[in-house]
Amino acid sequence: MTSDFEYIDGELYVEKVPVKKICEDFGTPVYIYSHNFIRSSFFEYKRAFREIDPLICYSVKANSNLSVLKIFCSMDCGFDIVSSGELQRVIKVGGNPSKVVFSGVGKTEEEIETALRSRILFFNVESEAELRKINEVALRLEQKAPVAIRVNPDINPDTHPYISTGFEKSKFGIGISKAMDVYKNASLMKGIEVKGIDAHIGSQIFDLSSFSESISKLIYLAENLSRHGIQVSYIDIGGGLGISYESEEKPPAKSEYAKVFEEYLRDTSYRLVLEPGRSMVGNAGIMATRVLYIKDGTSKKFVIVDAAMNDLIRPAFYDSFHRIEPVRGIDLESSDVVDIVGPICESGDFLARDRNFPAVSSGELLAVFSAGAYGFVMSSNYNTRPRAAEVLVSGDRYCEIRARETVEEMLKAERIAEFL
Repeated sequence: MTSDFEYIDGELYVEKVPVKKICEDFGTPVYIYSHNFIRSSFFEYKRAFREIDPLICYSVKANSNLSVLKIFCSMDCGFDIVSSGELQRVIKVGGNPSKVVFSGVGKTEEEIETALRSRILFFNVESEAELRKINEVALRLEQKAPVAIRVNPDINPDTHPYISTGFEKSKFGIGISKAMDVYKNASLMKGIEVKGIDAHIGSQIFDLSSFSESISKLIYLAENLSRHGIQVSYIDIGGGLGISYESEEKPPAKSEYAKVFEEYLRDTSYRLVLEPGRSMVGNAGIMATRVLYIKDGTSKKFVIVDAAMNDLIRPAFYDSFHRIEPVRGIDLESSDVVDIVGPICESGDFLARDRNFPAVSSGELLAVFSAGAYGFVMSSNYNTRPRAAEVLVSGDRYCEIRARETVEEMLKAERIAEFL
């Protein structure tokens, strides 16, 4: 646990604010983020990569709250987006579109036009069909669309299959063996300006050799392109550096991560683009939830809480582990093996299964750690459950940065058909 999340006199604090106080003010479930942790994570990247000075583009999909984006904007960070909605968020907080890269396999014509009018840095193109569409829109707007081709380097790192994106059968990118022909075609298109090469092999990766293999393949492709008269300025390596969700997980230091790329790029003119998301915000947040009931089942004990899979879907979706602790502190003298579950009518609605957990009672608060990335952004209204509040803490100050949804707000967009 970092100093931004620590127990003081047996009570959990985020920076200098007790979690209990936030829950009293805003209810539960609630997401709570540390301002200091986010800033520190960004500057850790900056220090680690200072020798080659990459463009760091925060991956908006990890946590897109406007206040979180504003923190990155204040540090002159770039942004990696996957929709025009995310682009609008970046622009709303004052982000610089010329430091925005647009990824994703299904960009619509309207999204392409919006991005071109906003003058983004470049599109990460995922298919030949998309390349043709971008060219078509650019010609209509009398512009040149800046592009990098996302190549699939056929690397399958050791991570969950749902977040491994660089292997041959993935929906992402263009096979690296086919990339040369696609670049040649792109260089002939009047609405296209080739700017770079892109790859993203997956998320939650601990083995640095996967990144080494990827960057070596991209450099080789860049040099080959140069020999055919196609010059690229940027090499976008994506993101994917893992974080610790449990104490046994030891992700590489960012300084070691940086050395992988320095080795290949130190004596070149290419500028590296990084797209970190989880590794900057994942451990910057917790989700606090309140115990509703303790249920002794026939063969298992359940701790039923007011947060559910609609609030944090990762355990149900990926069977992923999140450390969970009582907000009041840890009593190791008394514990049970329990499932920590939510109120949703699905057997998959759990936050933890078969977890050795301190004895707790109804009304107590629990903290679900490593919830700063792919937490609220993946939440839903399943079972007509309003989405949680979000709170940002900075020192001894805290602010609700997203109000808890109400059922009335959820129903406002719906209409009963006139013929009913």
